[in-house]
Amino acid sequence: MSVVEVNQANFKAEVLESPIPVLADFNADWCGPCKAMRPMLEELAESGPSYKIVSIDIDAESDLAEEYDVTSIPCLVLFKDGQEANRSIGLISKDAIAQLAEG
Repeated sequence: MSVVEVNQANFKAEVLESPIPVLADFNADWCGPCKAMRPMLEELAESGPSYKIVSIDIDAESDLAEEYDVTSIPCLVLFKDGQEANRSIGLISKDAIAQLAEG
């Protein structure tokens, strides 16, 4: 599985109604730390984890960013059963991303 691009139209289906946990990466094209973290997220997504990784561009999807109180990026939000279960702000290591997603 690869990182899934999510927007307002598919957010409910891809994130809130997902049968498995979802790690949502709130990011922007102009964000250096976001770009640095993207290859790690793609690598984790490709390894077939027990969770899904999605990407949300905060510039294109400002309503979602506002709804989930994303004020700094990169911001990773773990959703379980449609509810926020955990959050991390800022650039973190691949191991820390995996730990967040599995926690």
